Amino acid sequence: MTAQVDYLAVLFTTTSGASGDLLGSDEKDLVQLVWQLVDLNNKKLGKVNEVLIRPEHSDLAEDCLGEREEEDEVEDSEESVSTVTGLEHALNQFHLRLTNEVNTLGTGTSVCVCTDGQLHIRQVLHPEAAGKNLALPECFNSFFDLRKEFRKHFPSADTKSLEVQYMAESLSVTVEPVAMLDPTAMLAPVTAALQVQTMANIVLALLSEPLRHTFSNPERVTEKFESGTCSKMERVCDNTVIRARGLPWQSSDQDIARFFRGLNIAKGGAALCLNAQGRRNGEALVRFVSEEHRDMALQRHKHHMGNRYIEVYKATGEDFLKIAGGTSSEVALFLSREDQVIVRMRGLPFTATPDQVLAFFSQGEGPKEVCPVSGDKDGILFVRFPDGRPTGDAFVLFASEEHAQCALRKHKDILGKRYIELFKSTAAEVQQVLNRYSSAPLIPVAPAPLVSVLPSVSLLPSPGGVRDCLRLRGLPYTATIEDILAFLGEYTHDIRPHGVHMVVNQQGRPSGDCFIQMHSAERAFSASQRVHKQVMSGPGQAGKRGLNSRYVEVFPCSAEEMGLVLMGGSLSHTHTHTHTRTRSGTGLSPPPCLSPPSYSFPPAPSILPAEAAGLFPPIGQVLLSPRPLGPGHAYYPASTQLYMNYTAYYPSPPGSPNTIGYYPSPSPRGVVRMHGLAYKELLNTIQGYQSPMEALPVLSGMIGQSSSGDALMPFPPLLTKQGGHYLDRNML
Repeated sequence: MTAQVDYLAVLFTTTSGASGDLLGSDEKDLVQLVWQLVDLNNKKLGKVNEVLIRPEHSDLAEDCLGEREEEDEVEDSEESVSTVTGLEHALNQFHLRLTNEVNTLGTGTSVCVCTDGQLHIRQVLHPEAAGKNLALPECFNSFFDLRKEFRKHFPSADTKSLEVQYMAESLSVTVEPVAMLDPTAMLAPVTAALQVQTMANIVLALLSEPLRHTFSNPERVTEKFESGTCSKMERVCDNTVIRARGLPWQSSDQDIARFFRGLNIAKGGAALCLNAQGRRNGEALVRFVSEEHRDMALQRHKHHMGNRYIEVYKATGEDFLKIAGGTSSEVALFLSREDQVIVRMRGLPFTATPDQVLAFFSQGEGPKEVCPVSGDKDGILFVRFPDGRPTGDAFVLFASEEHAQCALRKHKDILGKRYIELFKSTAAEVQQVLNRYSSAPLIPVAPAPLVSVLPSVSLLPSPGGVRDCLRLRGLPYTATIEDILAFLGEYTHDIRPHGVHMVVNQQGRPSGDCFIQMHSAERAFSASQRVHKQVMSGPGQAGKRGLNSRYVEVFPCSAEEMGLVLMGGSLSHTHTHTHTRTRSGTGLSPPPCLSPPSYSFPPAPSILPAEAAGLFPPIGQVLLSPRPLGPGHAYYPASTQLYMNYTAYYPSPPGSPNTIGYYPSPSPRGVVRMHGLAYKELLNTIQGYQSPMEALPVLSGMIGQSSSGDALMPFPPLLTKQGGHYLDRNML
C-alpha cells in the first residue's frame, strides 16, 4: 500500500496485564479496544468508540467493566461503548462499526489503522488471535506507527522512548493531564480513551501547516511464512537472530511462525535444530527482518505453544548459518521450487530407487489415497554419504498441504521389507541433514590396519590398585550429599575430607552414580558388604519406602578406576558383585576418546616373540605422538596428521587427550607393513637381505592368518646384502 489513505483508525488496546513498553509481554488477554476515525482529506475527527471485552471463563474484566459503568454515570460522554464476550465478538464489532462509519461519511473507502508503536498490533492482537485460531480483519495486516511518522519530522527523537505526551507537547497539542503510568499494572479504562483522543489530535497536527505530512507506506505484517534456502556465504546480522528452546518435537517451521505471529520472519528464517542422531532436539534458530522484530520476539520468553512454554534467547548469525546454511547446488535446486511442502522419509532400504518411492506414494485406498509427488523424480532427494552410499533418508516434495497430509498417513507403511517413517520437514532440516552426511567422515573408512597382530596394550588402569574407594550406583536423582552420608551411617566417619564425588551426565544432571574416597581399603570393603542393595529413601521420607526410594548398589573400587569415570570413561553395568575380579571382569571401559566408534581393538593372541615386542614404544608415545601417515595412502593426505574428533560422538571429557596416533613411531628399529602382495612376492622382496631372525616368525604367523597380502615385519632402518645393495625401510 503506497497511495495515501483516506481515513486513519487511531487504535489503542488494553490487556489485563502489563502496559506501556511491556504490553503483551505477559501473554494476558485483551480487555479493551478504543479507536477514533480521522478523515485525512477533510481533517476531521469522528467519535471515540470503545469495546470492552469480557474474557471467556474468567472474571478478570469484572472490575474493569464495573469501573467503566461508574464513570459513565458521572460523565456526560459522547463515546460509543459496548460490551462483548470474547475476542472474536470484539473483532466483529470493531469491523462492523468501523465500516458503517466510513460508509456514512462517503468521502473515501481506504482505511488504515494507526497505533502508538508496534506492540498493540504485533504483540497483542496477532498473537492472541493466532493462539485462539481466529482470523483478523484485513485492516490489521497493515498499520501506521505514529512514533515513526512523527520521527520523520523530528529525527532526533528516539522511537523506543517516544511517548504520546512528548509528541503532543512537541506539536503544541493540548493534552488532558494523565497520571503517571505503571507499565507493570493494568491500564485504567479512561486512560485509553484519553490516549486515543490525544493521538488523533497529533495526527491532525501532522497534517496541518507547516508539516503537511503524508501517510504512505504503512508497516506490513507478514501473513504467511516463506520457506527458502540460505547460503553459508550469506551475511546474517547477529541482532536479528534468536534461539527458541522447548519446542514440541513434532513442531514445524510453520508452527514456529505461528508462535511468533505478528513479527516478520525473514524468508527461510526458521531453522529447526537436530541432535547427533538426526532427530529434532526441541530447539530452533529464527531470523527476523530487523533488530526491532528480534527485540519484540525476546519479549515472548516463556510464552506458550500448546501446553509447553518456550524459552527465547539471543543468538548470533553464525549460529544460524551453522544450522540453515548450505553450499550444495543440488540442495539449492531441490529447494528452489516455491510453495512446496517437504516430507522426510527415514528407514529406506539402501537399494531403494526413485521409481519405488513414487510407487510407495501412488498406491492406497480410502484414507491412504494416492498422493502425487511434485516434479515426479525431480521432487525426490536421496541423502548419501560422500562416497555415494545411501543413508536410508530421502526428502520428497508435495505441491500442497493436502497432498502432504495424505502422504503422512502412510507413516510406517512397508517399502520392500522395511517400514518407512514419515515426518513433515523444513528447508533448514534438509540443509542440516545434507551438510552432516556430505561432509568428510570424522574417521574415514580405510583398509583395516594390522593392529590385531600388535601386542595387546590395555588402556585401563591396573587392577592391582588399592581399592579404598566406594562406588554407589542407582542413587535417586534427587539424592543429595546429606542423603548419601545418612545412607552410609557409621561409615560416614571413614570418608576422607571432600571425598564425595557426584557423577553427572552430559546435560549436567545427576546420573545416579557417586564415588566416595575412604580412609582404608578395609573400611571400604566393610561398607560395601554392609550397605550393598540397601534402600535409600527420598528427601523427607526418613527411611520409609516411597516413590523416590531405590535400592543402591555399592562396590569397592580403586582411585584409578574412579578417575577414569570422572574423566569420561565408564564402568560397565553388567559385571557381578565380586571383589576378586580379573582384568576381564573389572567392568571398566576406557574414556570415549580412547575408544572411537569406527575402530575397535579386540584382544588378540600374541604372535611376536619377546625380542620383537621390544620394538614397540610405551603406550604414552602411542597416545600422545600422532604421526603423519605414509605417502600414497588413498584416504588420508600425506601431509596431515590423523586426529580423531570424538566430540561428535561424546562431549569432551575434561582431562582427556585430544589427539591420538594410531601408528607408533618405531625407532631405531621398526615394523614395516606390506599391503597387497602375494606371499611369493613378499619373499622375493626381502630375498638376499640380512633381515633379523624375529622377522621370520612374524611372516610365518601372517601366512596362517590371512591371504590378504598384508605382512607385518620388524626391520632395522637399513637392510644390506652382498654386492653393496641395500633396502631402505622408509621406501617400503
